[in-house]
This record gives sequence, structure tokens and C-alpha cells, in this order.
Amino acid sequence: MDTTTLLLYTMAVSAVIATPGPTVLLALNNGATRGMRVAACGMAGAVLADLILIGTVGCGLGALLLASERLFEAIKWLGAVYLLYLAWVIWRSPTHALVAERDEASASGRAAFLRALFVALSNPKALLFVSAFLPQFVHADGPIALQYTVLALISATINLIVMTIYALGGRHAVRTLSARTLTWINRSCAGMLAFLAVGLSLYRRADLR
Repeated sequence: MDTTTLLLYTMAVSAVIATPGPTVLLALNNGATRGMRVAACGMAGAVLADLILIGTVGCGLGALLLASERLFEAIKWLGAVYLLYLAWVIWRSPTHALVAERDEASASGRAAFLRALFVALSNPKALLFVSAFLPQFVHADGPIALQYTVLALISATINLIVMTIYALGGRHAVRTLSARTLTWINRSCAGMLAFLAVGLSLYRRADLR
């Protein structure tokens, strides 16, 4: 895999990830309402999901989702319902100080990790996009597994950087703005997650073509 291919892939992935998606919104919300330790747990879940999704495509399982209408619909509605559930939870969650007991922070970290992991894995749109996008940067005459590994690490790194920026932005907003900021961030993130859930429910595989 040459340097030009890696550069093009990095630029393309950066442009895609910079657009706020569910995991980025969760990072923003966690950074603002739970602190950077919990946000880091959520980011770890999202990065793991990136590696799993690209590994799935590398193994050819993305084609199975593309071929099976029932599997696609099942995962799509599961993801949409879960996003709506998260939107409802975040909307109703009380705003409280970022200082928390260690046990509470640990429990919140586990929840943040699992939320981000499940959100990313239950989004068939992401898997289909990766299935169509990633192979364009893989050279058939080279080591396939190594190329997918490199691309997966690049994607995960960029996603981690973007999520960190959003989480730090949320944390900074809470420190510098009024107490109402927490409520505003919570409800804004909830509204955007609900909007993404509706968009996912309306998504069709043909939209990718």
C-alpha cells in the first residue's frame, strides 16, 4: 500500500468522521455531563466497534448484510430503536455536578463503553458504507489482511481524535458557560440522536448506490 493511497484514505475518512454521528454525540455528551474519564470509556467502545466493523468487511460479512434484506431490516430497526431510547434517556437525565464517587464513575464508564459499542455495531448504514468504501483502497496484489489492519487503525485513530475534540469541547463548555449549559447539551444531543434514528429508519440499501 503506497503513501498516496494512505493519504487519500486518511483525508476521506477524516471528512466522513468529522460529520457528527451517534458516537461523536455520545462523546460530547459524556464529556459535558460525566467527565473525561467516562467519555474515554465511551470512546474506547466506539474504537473497538470501528475495528470490529472493518474486520467484518475484511472477512466478507458485509456482503452478507448487503444480500440479506431481512438481516438488514432487523439490524436497521434495532439500531433506530436503540438511538431513540438513548435520546429519551439523555433528554430525561438530570444535570448534576461532574464530581462523582469512584464507584458511580466506574459504573457510568461501563455503561458509556457498552452504549458506544452497541450504537456503532447496530448501524447497518455504517457497515454498508464501509463495505463499499474500504475495498477501493485495498490492492488485490498486496497482503489483504495487513492492508485492512492498517486502514482499520487509521480509521480508529481519526475517530478517537475527533471524539476527543468533541468531548473536550463539551467539558470546556460546562466549565466556562452557565449552569444551563448542561441541560442545553443534554437536550441538543438527545434531539440530534432522535433525528439520526429517524434517518436510519428511512435508510434503504439502494441509497448507497
